[in-house]
Amino acid sequence: MNTPKTPLTRIHLLALFLASLIVLNGLWLNAFSTPDNRLSDVFVRSVASSLQPDPDIVIVDIDEASIAAMQDVAGSWPWPRAVHGELVQGIERQQPAAIVFDILFSEPDRYRPESDQMFNDVLHDLHNVYFPMLQLEGKQSTGVPLAELAKITDVPHRADADQNARAILLPPQAIAPSSWRVGLVNLTEDKDGIARRYDVRRDIGGWQLESLPARVMRDLNIPTPDQEHIILHWRGGQPAFKHISYSALYADQSRQKPLRDTHELSGKIVVIGSSATGLHDIRATPISDLYWGTEILATAIDDLKNHRYVTAAPAYFAPLIALLLIALQLPLFANRLDAFKIGGALLAVSIGLLGAQYFAMTRLMSLAMFTPLLFGWLFYFSAALSEYLREKESRKQTVRIFNRFLDPRVVDSLVAQGETAQSLRSQARDITVLFSDIRGFTTMSESHTPEQIVALLNRYFSLQVEIIFRHGGTLDKFIGDAIMAFWGAPQDDPQHAAHAVAAAIEMEQCLLKFKQELGDGGKDFDVGIGIHSGKAVVGFIGSEERLDYTAIGDTVNLSSRIEGLTKGVARILVSSDTVARCGGAFDFTPVGSYKVKGRLQEVELFFPRMKS
Repeated sequence: MNTPKTPLTRIHLLALFLASLIVLNGLWLNAFSTPDNRLSDVFVRSVASSLQPDPDIVIVDIDEASIAAMQDVAGSWPWPRAVHGELVQGIERQQPAAIVFDILFSEPDRYRPESDQMFNDVLHDLHNVYFPMLQLEGKQSTGVPLAELAKITDVPHRADADQNARAILLPPQAIAPSSWRVGLVNLTEDKDGIARRYDVRRDIGGWQLESLPARVMRDLNIPTPDQEHIILHWRGGQPAFKHISYSALYADQSRQKPLRDTHELSGKIVVIGSSATGLHDIRATPISDLYWGTEILATAIDDLKNHRYVTAAPAYFAPLIALLLIALQLPLFANRLDAFKIGGALLAVSIGLLGAQYFAMTRLMSLAMFTPLLFGWLFYFSAALSEYLREKESRKQTVRIFNRFLDPRVVDSLVAQGETAQSLRSQARDITVLFSDIRGFTTMSESHTPEQIVALLNRYFSLQVEIIFRHGGTLDKFIGDAIMAFWGAPQDDPQHAAHAVAAAIEMEQCLLKFKQELGDGGKDFDVGIGIHSGKAVVGFIGSEERLDYTAIGDTVNLSSRIEGLTKGVARILVSSDTVARCGGAFDFTPVGSYKVKGRLQEVELFFPRMKS
């Protein structure tokens, strides 16, 4: 005779299942590294705001003001390298500890070789000037022999270093090899594109390719950690370090009677780099999505110089805390303690663990608390649900909650395909997303009553939504005076990209007719439409009281940002991913590549037209 499982057994099985997931995630998957990092970033920013950078590290900044002020002296960027030579001469008179360039001198100046020569003449007798070098991606075996590089510049290596080892490097070829005090400035980014770590060295066949900060530390006789990278310990906001405008320092050096302190750089580590937006030395960091690369370099130098970089907790720490959270709850649920009391206790423990994470950060230790708390709360809710189902086991769910929230067309599709709310909650689909935003709305509002504006918008939106539906699109939402729609879900549509572009073209035609109806009052009324195709999570998102069928992910974000780039370019802009999915259905005119926030590579955009 089979004995039915008791609630106690179900809870133990749940605990065993989650414990297996914890071990699996800790050993192999590391599935929650990004949210762990994002939670840690909150504490990083909080701690950084109360910290002061090393006052002996100073940035000579090629800022926007310098670009403008040096126009008459040096012309447009890049400046003749003799200008840098003159600046270095002036700085050297103050006897700095080191001068560190955050500028790539990767190619000789073919048009001004005498300027390069002057720069090299200045560097010839100096032994405290350092230059960046990049390791490029690709098949490293086709690169520079490291044994040959070691003959030019000192490259630390093990006794058994591979004499045939190679690396694809971009050295400062405009600088004479005799002045090559170089180090890598490659920045390691995590999966979410955020730079949190900085290389100390890269081991290639026993050759230790040092980072630029580590190379400077070696000459200053400051030991560096025996590890490949460090977690950066940020200070302040941006700027964190003292900045001196390049043009201001250059101009002062030319005066017979300098106005600046002639010893302000004595004994300092001087980093020469750029914060000018046009020079594109910007990265995403825990402090800011637009953080100057020169500040990152200065932070790495500060961390190594003062031995105050962050150390990650041992790999077993997060799984151990997660297992302890489950172990503490298990006997409480097994004894049927009130779930609200258990939840209150777990909340108190969670706050304590977050406090411990903050305290650890102030002591240069990074603790990953998101994953343990995630599993702890996952067990709590799962166990509480199990108890609820045990008490209410006779209760059956007979109504599909999403029937109250979906467009009739979507509901028909779900009924026909036998979909459930669970199957539609998180589906990764290949879709095409369209954003359409009204322009000139403010101007129109000034010359119309609120009632007229509402009526106008309702009519315009009705026309545009009708077009979207006619081309098989799904209306996601209205965002103020913007429309978001997508193709490819919930119904499969192999031609979703072409249908979206066709809808956009018809929407533009509809707009032109609509503007004619408005007459002079609609001359400023216009729209921008951005389209992008790719993977997105599509499904029901929200609370039990309000669910929306929507799409989320990078594809949606990029589509919105493409729409933001239409102003002054074209009413409709389409990404290359959408173009590729359309085949030969339309004529596409390239309009150039654009930098988009959150993406390292520029996005190539096109303007679509119907086939002639």
